[in-house]
Amino acid sequence: MSSLIRYESPALSLSDLFDGMFDESIFARSGRELTGTTWPRVDIVESENDFKLHADLPGLAKEDIKIQVEDGVLTVSGEKKVEKREEKNGRYRHLERSYGAFARSFSLPDNIDTSSVDAHYKDGVLELTLKKTEVAKPKAIEVKVN
Repeated sequence: MSSLIRYESPALSLSDLFDGMFDESIFARSGRELTGTTWPRVDIVESENDFKLHADLPGLAKEDIKIQVEDGVLTVSGEKKVEKREEKNGRYRHLERSYGAFARSFSLPDNIDTSSVDAHYKDGVLELTLKKTEVAKPKAIEVKVN
């Protein structure tokens, strides 16, 4: 296995399928929790030496984010806490921001050094660096002519 792929939980995939079948109005979704496998949004870039995963986690504190590697699966999880909503001068008519627990999981390729995962969080973006093992790096082999 040579690439980092999203881990699909069968239960969540089925849930996402049903959610998509019964599309609801934007007003009915107000105040909803973070569910399914679509949040946080993630980009993954592979280079010769590593994979870099960038996850958008706006509004979270570093303490609200948990990163775990277990049995070849990388999981980014946490909780986006609800802001106090005061309605002094009116009432909410439209709410799109979501709150609650979240988790995204990715199956790791065999060539990842799980002991050296590096994480940085700045300006709402989590960056994970997953280094490849020496064996996995491409190696040029010289062809000799006899």
